Amino acid sequence: MTIKITLDGGKVVTAHLGKHSIKTDQPIRGGGTDSAPAPYDLFLASLGTCAGIYIQSFCEQRGLPYQDITIDQTMIYDPQARRMKQIRLDINLPKGFPEKYKESLIRAAELCAVKKTIQDPPEFLITAQEK
Repeated sequence: MTIKITLDGGKVVTAHLGKHSIKTDQPIRGGGTDSAPAPYDLFLASLGTCAGIYIQSFCEQRGLPYQDITIDQTMIYDPQARRMKQIRLDINLPKGFPEKYKESLIRAAELCAVKKTIQDPPEFLITAQEK
C-alpha cells in the first residue's frame, strides 16, 4: 500500500489514499489556519475510531444495538518527557446493555490494529531522491 502525500501550501498537507483524501493543517498557534485536524490529532483519533470499529463489529455479530455506544478518549500528556503517558478509552454503554458482554466488548476494543501497531512498532525508513 502506498499513500501519496502532497504539500499544499501554508501548513496544509494532504494524504491521498485511493479515492480518499485526508487534509491536515496546523492550528493557528502553529502557523496554520486550523482548516483541518493536525496530523497528530488524526493519529490520536485513529485509536478511538479503530476501537469503535471493533466494538461495532462485536455488537453486530451478536445482534446487540451499538448506536448509543460512545467512547470517551482521554490523553494524559507528560510535559517533561514530551509525549503521551497514557491514552484511556472509556466505553459508554446504554442502559440495559447485557452485563455478560462487557468484558468481551473491552477485549474486542483491545484488538484495535492501530493500538497493536503502537505496542509493537514497525521499523521506519526515510529516504530522499530526485524525481
